[in-house]
Amino acid sequence: MAVYKTPTCGCCRLWVDHVRHAGFHVTTTDVADVGPVKATHRVPAELQSCHTALIGGYVVEGHVPAADIQRLLKERPDIIGIAVPGMPSGSPGMENGLTEKYEVIAIGKDGSRKVWAAHGG
Repeated sequence: MAVYKTPTCGCCRLWVDHVRHAGFHVTTTDVADVGPVKATHRVPAELQSCHTALIGGYVVEGHVPAADIQRLLKERPDIIGIAVPGMPSGSPGMENGLTEKYEVIAIGKDGSRKVWAAHGG
């Protein structure tokens, strides 16, 4: 998994620790602006978060739980990837004692979106 993030983002580092702990091999690239990576891989603005990962031909945007990435790679749907928009409390890398309800969104190649998984709350 290749992760693109800014050098000062602590929650990005915690998310990388989460996916490494789940068994993913991760390389990180610090960039001043992750925007071009998101644009290249067609992550819609309203689904963006603080970091972008690439794995197995998919984009993984934001604080997606490792189990959802494992499911993505097992099922291999015909989509661009999956995303957790924003930075919801309680998502991997955002553990702060609070857990809010959040969804992992599948991004269709035609721009469509559907709920891939729901967590929290």
